[in-house]
Amino acid sequence: MDRKTETLNLRVTPELKDLLRLASTREHRTLSNMVEYLVREHCERNQIAAPPRRSASRRKSAD
Repeated sequence: MDRKTETLNLRVTPELKDLLRLASTREHRTLSNMVEYLVREHCERNQIAAPPRRSASRRKSAD
């Protein structure tokens, strides 16, 4: 079964975390949702598309 979300851990400067916290509060978003929104906006503006994901059943047969 495919997971709906993945975990991403990253380190940022305290200043960047403060900025992210301020931006997410103003937009009424969680920190993680704000990061997702910013990445999606960046990709949309720069015409970056994610490659299609293989289904779990196809991954198992390829192993």
